[in-house]
Amino acid sequence: MTVTCRRATLDDVDSLYDIIQSYAEKGIMLPRSKEALGRHIDTFVIAEFEGRFVGCGSLFRLGKDLVEIRSLGVSDGYKGQGIGRKLVTFLTEEAKEQDIPKIMALTYEVAFFEKNGFSVVPKEIFPEKVWTDCIHCKKQHNCDEIAVLKRLD
Repeated sequence: MTVTCRRATLDDVDSLYDIIQSYAEKGIMLPRSKEALGRHIDTFVIAEFEGRFVGCGSLFRLGKDLVEIRSLGVSDGYKGQGIGRKLVTFLTEEAKEQDIPKIMALTYEVAFFEKNGFSVVPKEIFPEKVWTDCIHCKKQHNCDEIAVLKRLD
């Protein structure tokens, strides 16, 4: 299976919305409006297989030395085939190119991130995340996601 990753374009907004919404409806990803996706399209990457959209992820800057992998998802029927790993590798290379030494994520899939070189850390070390997204989350005061971090320096 040859999967390619590329930067997202405005033509990808509907596909991004559909996959992110499918995860958001399950309560495992924050929803994003089509308008927000369009505004932040330059932060997204797309995974494709035979011209079909099969996954996405975003690298969102939280500070001068920290980015977050967010909105990472793989389409149903394509999970477990290494697509998530390819997306994380692509996003990690993006962070390296931008000279950003730390990548974090909030996740329910700790084992996946550990296989990709991340370590579990306390959420509280990321006040940047709290003030960017967590204040808008319905789970703000009862968050059950696990924070992971990868150092690139």
